[in-house]
Amino acid sequence: MKEDVSSKKLSSVIARFLDDKKAQEILVLNVANICVLSDYFVIASASSTPQVKGLTSSLREKIKELFGRIPNGSENDLKNRWNLLDYGDVIVHIMHFEQRETYALEKFWNHALKVPREEWEEESKEYSVYNQ
Repeated sequence: MKEDVSSKKLSSVIARFLDDKKAQEILVLNVANICVLSDYFVIASASSTPQVKGLTSSLREKIKELFGRIPNGSENDLKNRWNLLDYGDVIVHIMHFEQRETYALEKFWNHALKVPREEWEEESKEYSVYNQ
């Protein structure tokens, strides 16, 4: 199924998918009023390098399957402990716990609006693997 999707819906579906795949410390930030790069950031932690890589690869495929979207760009550090997928209106950071603590993106973007978990769960409920 391919459909147009708002940046809020996309960020919510991404957060839900990462949650379903056991990513941790998932945070959705609305940066639309403070950043020209994107409307939302989704930040998630993983406990190992293979998990960072696996989450990134799975997410890329799922968003392509659901919405026909591929990232405008993607990046990862040399050790594959911080992966970034840039969907234009939504930028996804999947980070090993150590990198997340070191770079503290939440602190850098502390003036962004945090989207409460309940809100992104409600926005993406029809995409939950557990509701099907």
